[in-house]
Amino acid sequence: MKGSATSDKIFANDQVATSAITGIYSRMVATYTGGTSSATLLGGLSSDEMIGYSAQHIPFYTNSIFSSNGSISTIWIDSFAYIYTANAVLEGLESSTGVSSTTRKQLEGEARFVRAFCYFYLVNLFGEIPLNLTTDYSVNLNAKKSTVPQIYAQIISDLQFAQNLLAPAYPTTDRVRPNKWAATSLLARVYLFNQQWELAISSATSVIDQKTVYIMVDDLDKVFLKGSTEAIWQLMPASGTNTAEGATFILTSSPTYASLTPLLVNAFETGDNRKNKWVNQFTNAAGTYYYPYKYKVKSSATVTEYSMVLRLAEQYLIRAEAYAKSGNATASLDDINLIRKRAGLTVPLTGLNANQCLEEIEKQRKFELFAEWGHRWLDLKRTNRASTVLLPVKGSNWSDTDVLYPLPDNELQRNPNLSQNIGY
Repeated sequence: MKGSATSDKIFANDQVATSAITGIYSRMVATYTGGTSSATLLGGLSSDEMIGYSAQHIPFYTNSIFSSNGSISTIWIDSFAYIYTANAVLEGLESSTGVSSTTRKQLEGEARFVRAFCYFYLVNLFGEIPLNLTTDYSVNLNAKKSTVPQIYAQIISDLQFAQNLLAPAYPTTDRVRPNKWAATSLLARVYLFNQQWELAISSATSVIDQKTVYIMVDDLDKVFLKGSTEAIWQLMPASGTNTAEGATFILTSSPTYASLTPLLVNAFETGDNRKNKWVNQFTNAAGTYYYPYKYKVKSSATVTEYSMVLRLAEQYLIRAEAYAKSGNATASLDDINLIRKRAGLTVPLTGLNANQCLEEIEKQRKFELFAEWGHRWLDLKRTNRASTVLLPVKGSNWSDTDVLYPLPDNELQRNPNLSQNIGY
């Protein structure tokens, strides 16, 4: 039995078919950006970025997560729900006769992009997972785990299809639906994670070369605004609200969910404007708490900020790392210095070899991408640095198996072909 989302009515014409894919983005805003079960918050807590305060979030901070944790269940269920809808769109388009060829290409590209994006986070958070490519409930219910290489192969395939299907121009005025360069940006990241250095370089370069579209924003206070020229893909908040990141992280009282660790705050280099512009503090009788201040609005009916998902600075850092891994320290250093200069570190670094470049890139990713989509957590894991960095921070709570989250209890009960990750 297949899902009703593939019915002829949903794909009767361009407008109705488009609403099927844009509906995914509306749902992603609610639970997938900076909210209480987001990769941003959970990854920040699991790494060395954030301190947790609620009963639901302390276990991520202390790396003592149970498979019954509500956030684990939410991010799993929501991710697979988005994947299911993307599969439904692909199946519906295949059988539809009412959708124009131009819209069909755009929507298929977006559906493949969304599926790849969700699987990227699922495989990095949980490891081996089911690879669901259909809406057939009987197939998905008993799906076995696929290997990490199998999942990445599907991610790359989907993104390559999306690259070819999506137009360079955005289909909307704002950059809130992916285009060709959003697919290319995510593909550059995936190539980096898979140690395909030359492909990472060429993909990142093709995005960076779109110099009339993507421009680094010099004013750090304006990077995360709606319409930012640094944005490659943003998610639009619900009407009358600003971002989940602002609502969750900006403190007006003692933290409910999280604050930044002093370890992160105190590690910024002297003169780094990212500390001055992107970190703020709240003080009361209980003490001083630091919080991410990339988004400046906690709550307002006037929407001025969109959730940043993919942005240009990451592409420079991807290319810098791939250059260094390929032995081209000179090219790597050029990209490193560009990121440093925007941060206010105007004296360029010189004479670094490839290994020294990699050390500097780890630092720059830490300070540039903190409190964004769990970058720090994923970086420590993919570079096999998690235990080295986190054992001194987490102490006896840390175990090597903590690099993967547990599969949710309810999924294990529902699907007898799933097995729990080691350590849980």
